[in-house]
Amino acid sequence: ADFDAKKKRKVAEIYQALNSDPINVATLRRMAISEGGLLTDEIRRKVWPKLLSVNTDDLPPLPARKELREDNKDYQQVLLDVRRSLRRFPPGMPDDQREGLQEELIDIILHVLQRNPQLHYYQGYHDIVVTFLLVVGDRLATALVEKLSTHHLRDFMDSTMDNTKHILNYLMPIIDQVNPEVHDFMQSAEVGTIFALSWLITWFGHVLSDFRHVVRLYDFFLACHPLMPIYFAAVIVLHREQEVLDCECDMASVHHLLSQIPQDLPYESLISKAGDLFVQFPPSELAKEAAQAAQAERTAASTFKDFELASVQQRPDTVLRQRFRERLRGEERLRGEERTKSILTKPRTNRFVKLAVMGLTVALGAAALAMVKSALEWAPKFQLQIFP
Repeated sequence: ADFDAKKKRKVAEIYQALNSDPINVATLRRMAISEGGLLTDEIRRKVWPKLLSVNTDDLPPLPARKELREDNKDYQQVLLDVRRSLRRFPPGMPDDQREGLQEELIDIILHVLQRNPQLHYYQGYHDIVVTFLLVVGDRLATALVEKLSTHHLRDFMDSTMDNTKHILNYLMPIIDQVNPEVHDFMQSAEVGTIFALSWLITWFGHVLSDFRHVVRLYDFFLACHPLMPIYFAAVIVLHREQEVLDCECDMASVHHLLSQIPQDLPYESLISKAGDLFVQFPPSELAKEAAQAAQAERTAASTFKDFELASVQQRPDTVLRQRFRERLRGEERLRGEERTKSILTKPRTNRFVKLAVMGLTVALGAAALAMVKSALEWAPKFQLQIFP
């Protein structure tokens, strides 16, 4: 009964936020993140567009199916992927209904790609689109997916995988901050991060069999920073600490273990942990490690630039050292191996401070977030010996 009362209160609060003028998007974000997410598909149909700031009064009409499919370079691939997507539809759905939805799914994907020639289709994209189609129907799904594809999913839709790999490079630094033992074990096993690729690019839609869990995660991701799915991936690995450490320390075993995602995860507690980790170790703070991981992919230079912008408070001498380092890049490539060693044995001084802060965040919930955020904005002044 207590749960029902809580649920009723939450529904009332969501509708109050939707009906206020202007709409209270901050409250809707909080509701989407907090326990239970947005609760029902009926509410999602109203709130998801607000989280993506999509105007539902002005949805473009869908073009005729025949026009969309004629001479479309992606049609064959999309068709194959959608045909294979049977398990993404509710079990027991009549065949003709499912087939109708699969045709709509193809149309939505082709429509978004046609309107945005800069976007490239990737396998797994349909797993995201089908989630929207099942919750909000084809016209609204098209508008939401288009917005998402030009924002949150933009990096996955480049002509190359470089940016996607770069996002995966954030996974190990997050794990390292929380659990160096698991991090070092995974490094020794040389497992890499590819096990998390399908999680990331489908927002877990491809790997979770229960649709309720998928839409709960979508509530969370739609309300958060685009990198949140990689924090959630890290939290799943951390949750399985014991299984990982009990595994044979070789690539095949660890990869096999991690790529089989358990279906009975404690989603609510993992969501709140992912949120806490994001606040404590924001992407700007992890950018240096991610860049070092990306050294091979040569995305480092741009990351260092972002990193500089992200930490405006750093002392001028740090920036000068950064310039100096860029000149040394050439020599550094030769010393790459030594550097890798030093990264692996780097001191982890402020982790305990952070974990203490983390306990606090969990205890105080949303109120603490603001406090922790301001603490983090201030902290870099003494933590930013970034470029040794």
